Amino acid sequence: MLIILSLLAALVGPRLFSKLGKGRQVAAAAQIKLFEQALDQYRLDVGNYPTTEQGLNALLVNPGVNNWDGPYLKKGLPDDSWGRPYLYQCPGSHGEYDLWSYGRDGAPGGEGEDKDITSWEKGP
Repeated sequence: MLIILSLLAALVGPRLFSKLGKGRQVAAAAQIKLFEQALDQYRLDVGNYPTTEQGLNALLVNPGVNNWDGPYLKKGLPDDSWGRPYLYQCPGSHGEYDLWSYGRDGAPGGEGEDKDITSWEKGP
């Protein structure tokens, strides 16, 4: 019986762990989409996106701009799926702003679970 359970664990374990990693990527992409909606609402109210210096915190606390009507996020500023803050730059290199997570490895680039999750590329 123990041998059968060990064999099942050996077969199922790797598949289960790859699904968990993919789930984290999907969750990070979904959070970026929510940030994009909040950033668009901020822009409608204020007239521009928050600067890099103001950062995503401008979605929660008025950075001293007129017509701010936030907070624009209901539950605060979440970290990415790996426990690190999302990165934000405005103006961006890929659009009006760039918003991204470096994925599991926390470093630029990468493949698989280490791939960056970005606002300028289609999610996982």
